[in-house]
Amino acid sequence: MLEKLKLYAQLTRLDKPIGILLLLWPTLWGLWLAARGMPPLKELVIFIAGTVLMRSAGCAINDYADRDFDKHVERTVNRPLTSGQISGKEAVAVAVFLAVLAGGLALMLNATAIQLAFVAAFLAGSYPLFKRFFAIPQAYLGIAFGFGIPMAFAAIRGEVPALAWWLLIANVFWTVAYDTEYAMVDKPDDLKIGIKTSAITFGDHDVAAVMVCYAIFLIIMAWVGLSEALAWPYFIGLAVAAGIALYHYTLIKNRDRALCFKAFLHNHWLGLTVFVGTMLGCSAS
Repeated sequence: MLEKLKLYAQLTRLDKPIGILLLLWPTLWGLWLAARGMPPLKELVIFIAGTVLMRSAGCAINDYADRDFDKHVERTVNRPLTSGQISGKEAVAVAVFLAVLAGGLALMLNATAIQLAFVAAFLAGSYPLFKRFFAIPQAYLGIAFGFGIPMAFAAIRGEVPALAWWLLIANVFWTVAYDTEYAMVDKPDDLKIGIKTSAITFGDHDVAAVMVCYAIFLIIMAWVGLSEALAWPYFIGLAVAAGIALYHYTLIKNRDRALCFKAFLHNHWLGLTVFVGTMLGCSAS
C-alpha cells in the first residue's frame, strides 16, 4: 500500500512541488490585490488547498493523455503510468478523486467564484489536448495556471474587475517564458514525436521570445502597481524579479538542456519575489 501511495505521489508530482508553486504565486498575487492586504483566512486556505488538489489532478490527467508520447521522451519515460507501474484507469480515478475534492472546496465560495471554478476545471482538463494542434500551448497553460486570479477577485469582491484580467494576461506571458524554458529541455524529443510547443514554434528565436515575454510580464505588472497606487516595496519586488529574469538569460542563452531546466525551476523565486513585493506593497499603501 505504501509503495502504491508513493507511485500516486509521483503521478501527481507531489514529490516535485515546483508546479504547485508556479500555480500558487499568481493565485496569491490575486488574493492580496483583491483584498488590498491579507485576505480572509477561509478564502486563503481554500485557494491554497485547491491549488494543490487541482495541480495534482491536472498532472494525473496530463500523464494519461500523454501516455503514448511520454514513452519517447527521455525525461518522462520512467513516470509511473508510462512505465506501467500504474494503470490508465488508476490515473483517471486519481484525477477525478482530486478534482472532486477541489470542487467541494470551491462550493464553499460565493456563486461568482463557483461559476469560475467550472471554467478553471475545463481549462485544466483540456490543456493536454492543446499540445496536439496549438502552436503555443504554453499560452493556454498560462490561462489555466492563472485562472485562480479572477477566482480570487470573485471570492473576495464578488466581481471580477479589469485589474484581474490584466493580472491574468501578465501571468500568461510569465508562463510562456518559463514553460518555453521547460520546453527547450524536451525540444529534440518533441520534434521527433510531433508535439507542438513554444520552443519549437519560436525556433531559433526561442531565447529572445522568452526574454520578450519576461519583459511584457514585468511591464504589465508595473502598470498594475501604478494604477493601484501600490507602495514602493512592490516596485522593488519587480526590480528584483527583473534581475532574476536576466539571470535566466545567462542560463538559457546557449540552450544547454540542463541549464534550461535550471532556469525553469528557478522561476519559483521570481514568483515568490513578486508575491513578497505585492504583500508589502499592499500593506504599506
